[in-house]
Amino acid sequence: MSLVPPFTAETARAKVKKAQDIWNTRDPAICVKAYTEDSIWRNRTTFLKGHSQIIEFLTRKWEKERNYRLRKELFAFTDNKIAVQFWYEYQDAHDSMKWKRCYGLEDWTFAEDGRMRKRQMSGNDVDIKETERWFANDADVNTVEIGEQHW
Repeated sequence: MSLVPPFTAETARAKVKKAQDIWNTRDPAICVKAYTEDSIWRNRTTFLKGHSQIIEFLTRKWEKERNYRLRKELFAFTDNKIAVQFWYEYQDAHDSMKWKRCYGLEDWTFAEDGRMRKRQMSGNDVDIKETERWFANDADVNTVEIGEQHW
């Protein structure tokens, strides 16, 4: 199955899960390959452009966000754009290793070769107790029940 635009419901969903798997590696060198060399990002209040800034950003991110586990789900799509809803959990190395969950939305625009040309992310972190975690231990992030109040 080709994961380049134009997307269908099937290929958009597969593209989202591929991105989820890549980000769950927590390896900036692997992640950056999914983006064009001049990719433009807004991640919350941070604005980035290009591979070197993306690698620096992701390196800092995962130095802070330990034990990171992510789930992404398709929200909507067009020929070359995908909107995603996501949830991830992590321990905050800058906040006494407290567990946190981030809720958010992303919109992605793709180049013809299937790499992401633009990524816009909005997210909010909430403190959670370890007992409230969804993605604990070896839980399959794709099958964990996420109630409607969290969608």
